[in-house]
Amino acid sequence: MAIELNGRSALILGGAFLLGVVLTTVVALLWPDGPPPPASPTARAAPVSDSIVIGTGGVTGVYYPAGGAICRAVNDRRSEHGVRCTVESTGGSQANISALRVGDVHLGVAQSDWQFHAYNGTSAFADDGKFDRLRSLFSLYTEPLTVVVRQDSAINSLEDLRGARVDLGRPGTTVRAMMELLISALGWEADDLVAAPAERGEEVVALCAGQVDAIVLATGHPNGSVMGITSGCEARLVEIAGPAVDDVIANNPYFTRSAIPGGLYPGNLDDVVTFGVGATVLGVESLPEDVVYDLVRSVFEDFGGFAGQHPAFGRLAPEEMTRAMLTAPLHPGAARYYREQGWL
Repeated sequence: MAIELNGRSALILGGAFLLGVVLTTVVALLWPDGPPPPASPTARAAPVSDSIVIGTGGVTGVYYPAGGAICRAVNDRRSEHGVRCTVESTGGSQANISALRVGDVHLGVAQSDWQFHAYNGTSAFADDGKFDRLRSLFSLYTEPLTVVVRQDSAINSLEDLRGARVDLGRPGTTVRAMMELLISALGWEADDLVAAPAERGEEVVALCAGQVDAIVLATGHPNGSVMGITSGCEARLVEIAGPAVDDVIANNPYFTRSAIPGGLYPGNLDDVVTFGVGATVLGVESLPEDVVYDLVRSVFEDFGGFAGQHPAFGRLAPEEMTRAMLTAPLHPGAARYYREQGWL
């Protein structure tokens, strides 16, 4: 099937317009009275008795509104506990963990694999050593490995990627690490998959123009980039399952089975089975127990309100959030609340 493009500029302009609409809608839905106040990007975290600063991610991703949802729950009960929560946009998981280590933030959102590596002092955190002061509060949504191809592609499974031109993500990222583990589990050689990186922000153009055969992401859903690709040209998501996936999950405790719900993207009506990491909320051992207790109580005692603030939260289950994909020990304040609820 031929794919007609009206030119590179039209696609970029269309993608930018769509992203603007998505962002405007998300902000309006999450914060009708305006978003929680951002923290100063250069200020060190204030004393916890005054406020909590939570490191999130870029404003176009899901971590930023996730932090906003947590802060909204905390700030709604400020008259009870006296703590104010603010959101800081950051570089994401690794940046948040590094900021926690030096005390620039009180809380941070991070992928479960980076939580594992930070606590154990491995991978990107090998030079820093084990971060044994790291503590878990709860997990959030999963970030499934997401493979996107054009509708007319012959790629229908993980094994079909062999020999294809694939945007594997940048070296050192979670998605690149996941793909390298899968390649090893499949018994492939490194050159069995043709790495064809697309310029950041130009994945829509690259896939729709046939410059790459597949784009791979590890992200929460719905996701603006996937929406741009499936709207910019006819594209679909590919199931990622089989013995190689089973092997990767069995040998890496920070992965979990997952599914991308059908109906989130144009032309993709069915659930897509895959696996992924989880977004988790972390703090440090020195955070006062009462403060953490009040924070998790604020989130879970109005759980319906919290879960309704973003589509990625739609399938969250409170009891599962207390243990899924958490490598670092639970903070005592969080554990106290979970024991009271009978979840531990």
